Amino acid sequence: MAKHTNRLVGEKSPYLLQHAHNPVDWHPWGEEAFRTATEQDKPVFLSIGYSTCHWCHVMERESFEDDEVAKLLNEAFVCIKVDREERPDIDNVYMTVCQMMTGHGGWPLTVLMTPDKKPFFSGTYFPKSSLSGRMGLMELVPKVQDLWRTRREDLVQSADKVTEALRGLERPAVGGELGDSVLFKAERQLSERFDEAFGGFGGAPKFPTPHNLLLLLRMFRRTGNARNLAMVEKTLTTMRRGGIYDHLGYGFHRYSTDQRWLLPHFEKMLYDQAQLLMAYVEAYQLTRKPIYKRTAQEIVEYVRRDLQHPDGPFYSAEDADSEGEEGKFYVWSEKEIRSVLGKKADPFIRAYDILPEGNFLDEATHRRTGANVLHLQRPLDILAKELGMSELELETTLADQRRLLFHVRERRVRPLRDDKVLTDWNGLMIAALSMAAKALDEELFVRAATAAADFILSRMRKDGRLLHRFRDGEVAIEATLTDYAFLIWGLVELYEAGLDSRHLEAALDLTEIMNKQFWDPKDGGYYFTAESAEQLLVRQKDLFDGAIPSGNSVAMHVLLKLSRLTGRPNLANRAAAVARSAARQATEHPVGFTQLLCGVDFSIGPSAEVVIVGKRNAPETRAMLRKLHASYIPNKVLLLREEGDERMPALAPFTAELVMQDGKATAYVCRGFSCELPVTEPQAMMELLEY
Repeated sequence: MAKHTNRLVGEKSPYLLQHAHNPVDWHPWGEEAFRTATEQDKPVFLSIGYSTCHWCHVMERESFEDDEVAKLLNEAFVCIKVDREERPDIDNVYMTVCQMMTGHGGWPLTVLMTPDKKPFFSGTYFPKSSLSGRMGLMELVPKVQDLWRTRREDLVQSADKVTEALRGLERPAVGGELGDSVLFKAERQLSERFDEAFGGFGGAPKFPTPHNLLLLLRMFRRTGNARNLAMVEKTLTTMRRGGIYDHLGYGFHRYSTDQRWLLPHFEKMLYDQAQLLMAYVEAYQLTRKPIYKRTAQEIVEYVRRDLQHPDGPFYSAEDADSEGEEGKFYVWSEKEIRSVLGKKADPFIRAYDILPEGNFLDEATHRRTGANVLHLQRPLDILAKELGMSELELETTLADQRRLLFHVRERRVRPLRDDKVLTDWNGLMIAALSMAAKALDEELFVRAATAAADFILSRMRKDGRLLHRFRDGEVAIEATLTDYAFLIWGLVELYEAGLDSRHLEAALDLTEIMNKQFWDPKDGGYYFTAESAEQLLVRQKDLFDGAIPSGNSVAMHVLLKLSRLTGRPNLANRAAAVARSAARQATEHPVGFTQLLCGVDFSIGPSAEVVIVGKRNAPETRAMLRKLHASYIPNKVLLLREEGDERMPALAPFTAELVMQDGKATAYVCRGFSCELPVTEPQAMMELLEY
């Protein structure tokens, strides 16, 4: 039986439940907690994190499970825990505060504030006791408690100033139209930041940032500049060979702690799998290189095997830690590998750089521990020659050995899986699966995406409006902009993959709600929270593309697609207003807006609309679809019109008069607001799309 139980025990969030038996008297976010702070005349200690956050676990073990620290916190504060993935609105506000006050951010996020939610101090991880210049909670808490008693007015004034400054950021300056000059500026900045040796952008820690790659692929298509494609290929190839990729179970870890993609931070996030799947799929469409196709297939295999709920939607993440140690599930000693593979271990040992002393330096101690992260040190054709094997023979041997090691690894204690279902992250995965289904001609991927979409549409809505989180049978929390924008994106891509018009219809219905609940009628763009949502210190407008794209960037993209799909110019006008709302910042710092700039690339064009009129399952219709989907044409939209189907003309009235020619499947191609004569051959259709 647990020694302690606090108010989090009734919550659904895996992160909050991790803290439900801390001696800290945690409250969930809510009016009861702030009312208690007012009644007890205490400031609030707000701690924000998420279930797969390594340093959140460290701070819990060091401090929140410690009776001595808990006693201090309970005496001085009303303590509130928030799962940033459940409440991104709260996290966005107070992360902005932390960045304003300290110049940086991250999780765990620690904020001290008045009972009326105004912050006066912020930071990230705090050890129990002061260490290496970092203040500990044992020193911080008594100091703040004394200030609250003796100099409260100073703290209140500080909180008022921070709140005033925060509100000053609420309305970013609106700019003019975004043209191709900002695309070229982003291209230059990415080129300047590119790591020539290992790919990616910048040094350690190194994040994948797939939307940078998606923009560079579009710039390659726009300009023919080979460097753009080379940067993408170098990054995708070195990541796939590196330790950031799970060579046994597939999927990508969160980021690399070093410059060369060797030592990852081992958590696996659904949103990373989705965005990287998009990048590998588009790279495959453009280059036809098998490694990109294989990586995309393996990402999907991992997601479907380890992150898919039996009813269809996808779980959020897998932890970095198991048995209290980061990466323990994933790393190997040379002895372990030899014990599994026996006398034939040498090719694997050589290929994956397995060393007796370990192949990386521990991040904290900078010493070798005997642990190895699997990574391909050199191209297999070179290694095959050194070993006196053919490349095919070596690849076959390594594949068999990976399967054997995978089954052995499955008997280890697995990292925690965060099994909550989030609408926005599922939207990204639905979009990615649908893109992969089209490019790789995989009906299984369509079925997986459809199951997730139908679950959300049927079980994660109330009165037609989306809810943010499902877990353990409970659906809760009002949806944010990213829930709407990302799910709409997923539905639009799913329509093009599966050609079920109900998904296009659902996308339009959700767009109408998004426009009513989130739109800023004064300056354009969308607020992060709905008009009906809980009022926080500020109502923020999310514009910057970070670990995931901003809701506004994705909204711009889907508004353009829906406008072209349905012939509704008002949606394109709204997309242009989104771009203007971000134009000043995007012009100054375009590498922070690369997903938005993918939308700008679409809006500038050239772009294309394709309507195929024909029987859905007829061989000539399928041939046209396969040809279209296999090609890299990112700025196109597709509609299928089956004669006799009245649903499509209701959604896209311009399709009503389109008919088959000579009884054959017929493609109608429009480019630059000009339509070509209909064609009945796939190759003729593709020639009309060349530019």
